[in-house]
Amino acid sequence: MMATKKKSNNAKKGSAKKSSRKYSPSTGKNVKTEMREMKAGKLRSGRSGKKVTNPKQAIAIGLSEARKEGKKVPAKKS
Repeated sequence: MMATKKKSNNAKKGSAKKSSRKYSPSTGKNVKTEMREMKAGKLRSGRSGKKVTNPKQAIAIGLSEARKEGKKVPAKKS
């Protein structure tokens, strides 16, 4: 009889590099507050002042606020 070997995931665990955070923890708090405002119907967009209903837009506003405050956030994709 031939013995079967189980594949181990040790190679994946050992070789993985430790990555640094993309966003600071306080940036997450900014996004969280903007999401709460959006869900409550109080979040408004820039110049027009229209009510924000899209969660992605609320996240973008939160990240933008964090950038203005100088928190660790990657540069905006253009």
